[in-house]
Amino acid sequence: MASSDTQTPAEHPETPFHDLDHYLAIPKVSGLALSPDGGRLVTTVATLNDKGTEYRTALWELDPAGKKQARRITRSAKGEAGAVFAADGSLYFTSARPDPESPDAEPVNALWVLPADGGEARVALSRAGGIGGLLAAKEADALFVTASVLAGSTDEENDEERRKDRKDNKVAAILHSGYPVRYWDADLGPAQPRLFAVEPGAEPEPGKPVTVDALPPVKLRNLTPDAGNGLREADIAVSPDGKTVYSSFTRPLANADSRTVLVAVDVAAGTRRVLLDTEGMSYFPGPVSPDGRTLVVLSETDTTPEQAPRIALHLLDVSGDSDGGDAALTPLAQGWDRWGHPAAWLPDGSAVLVTADEDGASPVFRIAVPGNAGGEAAPVRLTADAAAYTDVAVSPDGRSAYALRSSYEFPAEAVRIDLASGDVTRLPAPAGRPAYRGKLERVETTSADGSRVPGYLALPEDASAGNPAPLLLWIHGGPLGSWNAWTWRWNPWLLVARGYAVLLPDPALSTGYGQDHIQRGWGEWGKAPFLDLMAITDAVEQRPDIDETRTAAMGGSFGGYMANWVAGHTDRFKAIVTHASLWALDQFGPTTDSAQYWLKEMTAEMAAENSPHLHVEKIRTPMLVIHGDKDYRVPIGEGLRLWYELLSKSQLAADENGETDHRFLYFPDENHWILQPQHAKVWYGVVEHFLARNLLDKDIPVPDELGL
Repeated sequence: MASSDTQTPAEHPETPFHDLDHYLAIPKVSGLALSPDGGRLVTTVATLNDKGTEYRTALWELDPAGKKQARRITRSAKGEAGAVFAADGSLYFTSARPDPESPDAEPVNALWVLPADGGEARVALSRAGGIGGLLAAKEADALFVTASVLAGSTDEENDEERRKDRKDNKVAAILHSGYPVRYWDADLGPAQPRLFAVEPGAEPEPGKPVTVDALPPVKLRNLTPDAGNGLREADIAVSPDGKTVYSSFTRPLANADSRTVLVAVDVAAGTRRVLLDTEGMSYFPGPVSPDGRTLVVLSETDTTPEQAPRIALHLLDVSGDSDGGDAALTPLAQGWDRWGHPAAWLPDGSAVLVTADEDGASPVFRIAVPGNAGGEAAPVRLTADAAAYTDVAVSPDGRSAYALRSSYEFPAEAVRIDLASGDVTRLPAPAGRPAYRGKLERVETTSADGSRVPGYLALPEDASAGNPAPLLLWIHGGPLGSWNAWTWRWNPWLLVARGYAVLLPDPALSTGYGQDHIQRGWGEWGKAPFLDLMAITDAVEQRPDIDETRTAAMGGSFGGYMANWVAGHTDRFKAIVTHASLWALDQFGPTTDSAQYWLKEMTAEMAAENSPHLHVEKIRTPMLVIHGDKDYRVPIGEGLRLWYELLSKSQLAADENGETDHRFLYFPDENHWILQPQHAKVWYGVVEHFLARNLLDKDIPVPDELGL
């Protein structure tokens, strides 16, 4: 976003949100790992490089007691991520930075280790295909990695040879025999994910003198050589003793369909056993109980055109006394009308900590294990604030939990939660909270059918009856989601700093308000969700500090779909911004990366009834279309068709000189999101230009980088 008219580059902006260069430079915190003794916390911090073209990640150590300042423990141009503590306190992570002991080797994403007692990080293992995720047992010397293997490779040496051949011969072709073939922004294949155990390796030169700090060699043992594509996007949990790994596993079905089953991998034997496999249901593992006997399981029903998915939590006896199957599942929080995500067990095994969307927040809940003495009958909300919690870990004594917390008032930060009182303490952070200027309010109204429609409203500080603010309706994606956490992509304070009020509603289909709120909009996107959005916009426009004559609607993904639908069903808005949006549902269904999911959600008749493209002739509002070519979830064909049909069929179609009020911002190398910081700057700059032109009658220049 361009600087204000009165600001020069040498001036200090009022807040980071008044200058996009400053906004992009705000450090971004993600991930949280707790050491086995509870004495160390490690998080990942991303910072902008000097050129402003990419983010570098580094590991930072935080003090769980909250007394010491955060300190950076890794530093490299390639960055570090995926921190995991081993049972002995060693910290493992992945990085593509060069190995100082092999400076001529081509850098790959390798496994690195920081000893528990300090020292410099060193490469523990490197392989041609790189390392993906890391997992460790809590009570045993057992470390696991996920990594890709070319489907036809016989072993690690053969895999390296095959990769070299493809690279040397510049072959990128992939021969598929199944579905899917791509995911979000990644072309799938020919490599497939595998699960490996990290084990002691053979000494390269036995008996050769070394220093006392020499690391013993390690090697990988493939635990799932015949997994095919079953482990793609898998959720994985490790038993405390490291003897069993539990994983979701994609099972292919007829007609290019699939479902997710639950498997157990015996580490010693390298065998895989199916624990849960039910038609019309998918299963995902949660954490394993401290005694290793019980696994938390999340189940999700298949969607149908009439029925939204239902998510539930269960306990599964994995002690060996049960053969598994649905009969062995014990409901956890039976009847709870929220979609819980299991996070961690209490050390005594009495309860499980869970996060779930809840009325504009995503708190931490405690759920007692059935049959536990003194256990509550229903989930107990532990965190009372209007914030979203992730990455929850419990201290060894069971008195505290640690998590990342964010809200619309601050980005993700590490906190300590007192599990007895629910009190939350912010820990000393790698960077301060970014200051913003504005007001945040919780608002709501009632829709035509009597349903509650809640949301957030972010306002400039000076918005008043004498100075009403223009209004931006922001529609969230998903659609199964909620406006409840800080977002870097759609950050309201950037537009509030420009004088706009931003409305963030949770219409029908949003999570955190019960199954009925989701079901109200299921299969009828253009009905209840649209009516809810218009109802809450009507209510907010009645406020004296809002200028109802200057409004715009904006959204991405499903929010972009809804922006398109809004454009064809009302001319109340002066501008519409639609990003990565669904336009022609008959075209979208078979071309998205997960067509098998979409085609269960709507019949052909429902898709036609809810498709925005059939109403293009009614569009008389200027639209800014934004799309990335690497978007496989909402393929570029949606954006291309939308753009052509706006110019050829809308009421603002191109005139005899080829001129139009519509605009198309195209990113050849971005995906469903805009991830590169220089492109984020262009994104916001063009959005500001478009809004100012149509709402404020101001001509704010587009970013110079566009070359216009």
